[in-house]
Amino acid sequence: MPAARETLRSWFHRPWFLATLAAVLSAGLLLLGSLGVAMHQVQLRESQQMNAQGERFLERLEQLFGQLRQGLDELQAQPLRGCSEQMVATLQKVGFSYRFIYEAAYIEADRICSSGPPRNGLPATRPADFRGPTYSYWLNTSAEPNENLAALMLGRGNFRVATSRGHLTDVVDLPEGSSLMVVLDRGMRAIPVLGAAQSWPPFEPWPPQASEPLLVTPNQLIYRMPTDNQEYQLVLIAPRARLTLQVAESWRWLLPVSLTLALFIGVLVLQLARQRQSMGGELQGALRRGELQVLYQPIFDLRSRHCVGAEALLRWRHPDGTLTSPDLFIPMAEDSGQIRQITDFVLQRLLEQLGHVLRANPHFYISVNLAACDVMVPRVGEVMAKLLDQHRVQARQIAFEVTERGLIDVVVARSNLQALRDLGHQVLIDDFGTGYCSLAYLQTLPVDCLKIDKAFIDALGHDAASSGVAPHIIRMAHALQLKVIAEGIEHESQAQLLHSEGVKFGQGWLFSHALSAMQLVELMTRGRRVGARRVADEI
Repeated sequence: MPAARETLRSWFHRPWFLATLAAVLSAGLLLLGSLGVAMHQVQLRESQQMNAQGERFLERLEQLFGQLRQGLDELQAQPLRGCSEQMVATLQKVGFSYRFIYEAAYIEADRICSSGPPRNGLPATRPADFRGPTYSYWLNTSAEPNENLAALMLGRGNFRVATSRGHLTDVVDLPEGSSLMVVLDRGMRAIPVLGAAQSWPPFEPWPPQASEPLLVTPNQLIYRMPTDNQEYQLVLIAPRARLTLQVAESWRWLLPVSLTLALFIGVLVLQLARQRQSMGGELQGALRRGELQVLYQPIFDLRSRHCVGAEALLRWRHPDGTLTSPDLFIPMAEDSGQIRQITDFVLQRLLEQLGHVLRANPHFYISVNLAACDVMVPRVGEVMAKLLDQHRVQARQIAFEVTERGLIDVVVARSNLQALRDLGHQVLIDDFGTGYCSLAYLQTLPVDCLKIDKAFIDALGHDAASSGVAPHIIRMAHALQLKVIAEGIEHESQAQLLHSEGVKFGQGWLFSHALSAMQLVELMTRGRRVGARRVADEI
């Protein structure tokens, strides 16, 4: 399992693999996103077209029904009854007077007279599809055996008036497979006025609960037209058979854009990975060339102002004198696994530089920062034991600092930290208050000391919301019988306030900048703080 994990880890440090993986993943995400955009565009276009068709149909139907009713009312109001030449003339006059009346007829028990040419029989002799208070309605009828087929017929008394399909289709050309339906009997029955018959209802339950006029199903668009008549409802149904083709057309320009962006992301990741790998190679060379330096930030007793210890800090100074921030190369070293080699370098270098000082001062100690991967394995204790034996230094003089964020697996970290304490080392929680440790959580960890982050020290004496955090941490540490070290002390007022709160130890520029090993020895020889000198000027 560890071998497989290391193999996988090595793959993730290959620039071409990372670039390819990034390009493939981004291409997949972008293509899925563009497909969603294309489908949304098609659905939006379909909805707009369907709404436009429905509105045009509804406007024309209102015109048709209005003229059919007016023609019927005019015929019903005139005094003539029975089939005669005068009746035929009256029917023809009504047909000429109204644009949308294709044919007008009068029906007796044994005769039919019409404004149209003579013929045998009229479909309007069959029962009406539905009856209203004043008018009767016939749907999908034929008033003429040609292309001008009657689509709607209204009746009142013995009179009938009809309109042709052409009066409907001249405003909207229905796509193939579409239908204009009149829905009756509270949604239980549907009769096609235009187009083919459709299975009804299109889905259960009908009528739907949704109030939107346009309903979208996987295979159909269903537009419900609002009508004033409670007896019927007009529904326009169109298939979505061309959905795939429409999506493909919309996706045609999104596909190259997505692939181009994915390629750009892949190239960008390749450059970043190479740059990171390049820094990793430079860091490896810096170790060989001695460009990495260990400096020491002194820790002082706030009452006596004597130096009681120091924190080992790593600096990368290039041959041209420039510095690379630890915030850049330490995370990279953690990701690449080089941090183990760097930790070993720091431990070995501090004992080489200050081993004699530690032997001569049994109460002096040096603290070393551990990365998360160092906390997760017991390796550091084994390495430290060999170095301590070699330099004849006591284990309690080397302390280890861990951050709250570095405690990835609490159970494993607790076990390994306890192992370090069992060997005699002190364990410090660094930057306390910036992570996720609570009081209950802290009680379970094998810890000797808390280091309060500089941000909370800067807030002391101000009205900032975080000004009360440091005193709270101090009281909590005292309750747990832990030592407290305040970081980043820059002003005398801060040192005095912290001392009054019961903090015994502190570090910061008030006392000293980070020092070289020789400067730390000089400081210990004098036993007091170092003046405000920059180490960079003395190394």
